[in-house]
Amino acid sequence: MSSQEVLSSATKLASYNVLLQVMFRGLTFVLNAFTLRFVSKEIIGVVNVRLTLLYSTVVFLAREAFRRACLSGSTEQNWTQVINLLWLTVPVGALWSVMLGWVWLCLLEVPDPAGTPHYEVGVLLFGLSAVVELLAEPLWVLAQAHMFVRLKVIAESLSIIVKCLLTVLLVLLVPHWGLYIFSLAQLAYTSFLVLCYVLYFVKFLGSQEAEKSSFPLSRVRDLLPKCTRDKPVVNWRLAKLTWSFFKQSFLKQILTEGERYVMTFLNVLNFGDQGVYDIVNNLGSLVARFIFQPIEESFYIFFAKVLERGKQAKQQNTDDVTMAAAVLECLLKLVLLIGLTITVFGYAYSHLALDIYGGSLLSSGSGPSLLRYYSLYVLLLAVNGVTECFTFAAMSKEQVDRYNFVMLALSASFLSLSYFLTQWQGSVGFILANCLNMTLRIAHSVRYIQGYFSHSSSRPLAGLLPSPALLLVFLGSAGLTALSEVLLCCDSGWISRLVHIAVGAVCLLAVLTTAFFTETKLVHFIRTQYLSRYTKKGM
Repeated sequence: MSSQEVLSSATKLASYNVLLQVMFRGLTFVLNAFTLRFVSKEIIGVVNVRLTLLYSTVVFLAREAFRRACLSGSTEQNWTQVINLLWLTVPVGALWSVMLGWVWLCLLEVPDPAGTPHYEVGVLLFGLSAVVELLAEPLWVLAQAHMFVRLKVIAESLSIIVKCLLTVLLVLLVPHWGLYIFSLAQLAYTSFLVLCYVLYFVKFLGSQEAEKSSFPLSRVRDLLPKCTRDKPVVNWRLAKLTWSFFKQSFLKQILTEGERYVMTFLNVLNFGDQGVYDIVNNLGSLVARFIFQPIEESFYIFFAKVLERGKQAKQQNTDDVTMAAAVLECLLKLVLLIGLTITVFGYAYSHLALDIYGGSLLSSGSGPSLLRYYSLYVLLLAVNGVTECFTFAAMSKEQVDRYNFVMLALSASFLSLSYFLTQWQGSVGFILANCLNMTLRIAHSVRYIQGYFSHSSSRPLAGLLPSPALLLVFLGSAGLTALSEVLLCCDSGWISRLVHIAVGAVCLLAVLTTAFFTETKLVHFIRTQYLSRYTKKGM
């Protein structure tokens, strides 16, 4: 693939991933609003914090390093060796599931069986669902490396629908089942996801479409681990890179899910408060996760394929470096503007959003303050996602190893800050600690990017500087919406609320209009890489 083709495929992948995340988060959003009216906040706390943390930790530690290493090379690599390496995720995941399951059952505080029944079964099924999902890992990497963008969207969409339908059905029919409901739904989700990938590749391999695209595998048995002639069973270069990424991913997981680890292991909040915090956290990260995460995942593949890992810009093809810099600049500008929009409007509309979504359960107490602080965190999350996306794709193995020490220091500081800030500010302390750590991670990545392009004429970090006119519009919008909230929201009836929403809509229109006329490079990038694709489809 040429650099332009890789960019086109990565953009297409990001588009489909955004649509997938919109659907996933949207359904989860509606599902949480529904379950709030049928189950206790203690059960929501146990499921969304304790059990989901077990599942995400097992999956992340078992596969993240393998994914990053195996997607770093080209599609021309020896796929038998790659698949052999990827199948190691299953025993690694099973080992993590057993070890962490024992910790969750024997070392952590067990919820009250009267209010949260079947906790032990929940731990077992969530751990099992993580191992089941890993069975599809070789297929997932094959699909991502060869840009099978629709497969991921269809498979995950269908799996999410199955999970949501089963959850709703069980909540309505047998609400007294407690954790059984969510555990069975989670296992159904991962099982159906694996089934979708298996059925697709069974049909695809050996087909005319596979032959036309010169797909490296031709039979279903090629998807299973096997010995190779005159070559090692696995590519040892990728294995060493996997180990480097594993040490890094362990620390990254602590940073990503740090507040849940603090809540789980240090008991700074009870299960009910954990439930409220998690709902607010999910609401605050709704846009961040369905836009920023797909962009990061998709363009990591683009940067990893276009740039040679470990080489400075001056040592690489000039056209590839110029394209990578231009894409990085536009991505930074895009996520920065989205993040600023969320920060500005999130402050004035947090109370109203929580009141509509969960009633007084969420809008009273610390809920609105949590969401306001989270709006600021989203901005930092957006910038960090793109800067680290580029940094991890361009770093050499030695640089990745050195960065592990930085991550270790950040992890230790984050856990300490979370504990002490929570004692001082309650659940808001988690967000403050996240903001500080995210700022430090951004600073490290920005320093690396500056050094990487120091001998090049490209300056991609200019994407972090919005136009002065747009900044003024953002400031004006922040002031007007904050004043509108004081005067109109949220105890004066629905007419006042609608006027408050209308004020926000006008301010948002002013922001979008100003961005359209001042950020011309970003507008061109969106037109050429996103909108043109859908225009062609409609012709």
